[in-house]
Order: sequence, then C-alpha cells, then structure tokens
Amino acid sequence: MTHTPLSANSEDVADDALPVNEETQVHRYRWLQRTSRSDLYEVLEAGLIAHVGFLRDGKPMVIPMAYALVDGHMLMHGSTGAGLNRTAKQGVELCATISICDGLVYAQNLFDSTLNYRCAIVFGTAIPVEGEAKTTAIKAISERLMPGRWNEVEPPTTRQMAATYVLKLALDQVSVKIRAGAPDDSPVDSIWTGYVPMVTQLLDPVAQEGVNAAEAPSLRPAISRFNDIAIRHLA
Repeated sequence: MTHTPLSANSEDVADDALPVNEETQVHRYRWLQRTSRSDLYEVLEAGLIAHVGFLRDGKPMVIPMAYALVDGHMLMHGSTGAGLNRTAKQGVELCATISICDGLVYAQNLFDSTLNYRCAIVFGTAIPVEGEAKTTAIKAISERLMPGRWNEVEPPTTRQMAATYVLKLALDQVSVKIRAGAPDDSPVDSIWTGYVPMVTQLLDPVAQEGVNAAEAPSLRPAISRFNDIAIRHLA
C-alpha cells in the first residue's frame, strides 16, 4: 500500500483528467468545474474532514470522517458502533464531500455576494478494509493528521483496532468545483467590492495540565506542514 502524492504540483497527476458524466457534471456555474486530477488532490490535501452521506434504513445520514489518500483511494475511519459501519458490511453507496472556505466575496449586491471555496464530491461504493491492510490504513490516516505521532506513542491495542473500522472509496466518480478571486461584476466607484481571504491554520500547541514532558518532536514540523498547505492557494 503506497501513499498517493497529494500535492497539486505532482507531475504524475497533472495531466490525468477526471471523467465527466451525468453524475459528476456540475450544472450550477459550470465554468467553475475542474477536471484535472491535480485539482482534486489539492482539495483533498487542504481538507481535513469528509462529510459522508448515505442511507440508513431508508433515511439520509451525513457524518464527518477523517480521511487519507492511499493507492488512489480515499480511506475513512470511524467507530464500529456507528451506523455507517453497520450499513457497510457488504459495501455501501455513499457520497463524500470535502470543502474548504477560502474567503468572503463582497459584490455590489447581496444576491451576487458569495464565498470563495474549493470542493470535491466523491461518489461510489465504499468497502471495508480488513486485516493487516486495516492497520496500514489507520496508520496512513494518523500520519496525515498528526505526522510523526505514530512513532511517538504506543501502537493501537487489539481492542482499539476492533473498535475501529476503515472504509475504502475509489476516486473514479468525482466532481471538483473551485471559485477564487474577486466578484464577477465590474467595479464602480460608489461601493467597495472585493474579497476577504480566509485560511485555517494551526496555532501554538497547548500542553495538557500536569504534563511536564518536553514538546513532542513531531509537533513543529506538523504545524509548519499544515500551515504551508493552508496558505499555498493564496500564492
């Protein structure tokens, strides 16, 4: 199992086009749709949480899940007691949405005011990951969220592994939509228009009360990595 590069600058994915079909075609503001796989990876790299929609007992459900990208698949993990795990024993049709708000767009009127954003929607059948592949998948998700932490703490116990499930979702059916920059209307002198950039960044770590140990070696590199990714789209 190998990690797929998530960088939007990856030469391996720059020219790999995403298929556009009835399911993945953007209908509202079609010109904002992106069909390069590098744009997809940019969104997946910048996002932290996938909001996963599925049907349980005929009723719609949406839950947030952490994820990683490995071997061209999204890996998502959760508790075995959750409803999605009970639904996904033999595979489950779902929709995973990753979205990042990049700013507020001030147009000449409220109707045309909007947000700058990056969004990816992945459709497909997610299947459970079992055995040794499950341990590898959980490590991949952990290392994405907290790089280096896996080697600083005790590995998951058998009981903890049993309480955790992992789903694998192929990136075959994907829709990517990105808006950036100023309002679409022409500027006028009588009213301020423009946009306010927004980023989500990690701040300085706060030690738990009563902890006297030195700061974990993985912390500062992880913070720098996440913050570099957060501002990359502003360049």
